[in-house]
Amino acid sequence: MRPGATASRGGGTSRVAGEERTLTSVTSSDTYEGGTEEPQDLPRLWHVTLSVSGPEAPLKEVRRGLEQLAHDHPFLLTSRYANDHAEIRYWEEARDLHDAAAVALRLWGEHRRTAGLPPWEIVGLEVIDRQTYHQRIAEGCGLPPAARVGVHPF
Repeated sequence: MRPGATASRGGGTSRVAGEERTLTSVTSSDTYEGGTEEPQDLPRLWHVTLSVSGPEAPLKEVRRGLEQLAHDHPFLLTSRYANDHAEIRYWEEARDLHDAAAVALRLWGEHRRTAGLPPWEIVGLEVIDRQTYHQRIAEGCGLPPAARVGVHPF
């Protein structure tokens, strides 16, 4: 152990530097100590709105890039665009908000070259769970449901 370091929380054996740690699986039939609730590790649906912006680009190129992105990734619900910004809305299946946001933040950069997207930066991100999305719609708040699937101008 390093000088000044505290013992591990598990209180088990200490590992030698470089030694591999054995992972243990937990099945759904195993019981959970400390309560009756099971962990929420099951995937959930998250509604993602990704906003990007940058220098002006020809509308035809922006549209073609977004259509290619939608073709490569059919999970995209709808895209709206102008010559200097765009918005992509879709449903993401992820364990938690952090995972859904991480995927969304990589989407534009990882597919910019392959889809021929403009060199814009992400300027906004909203990730909300399915219940919140439907609650907003029912209350008349937020963006209306994407009625038209596909790529459309603003």
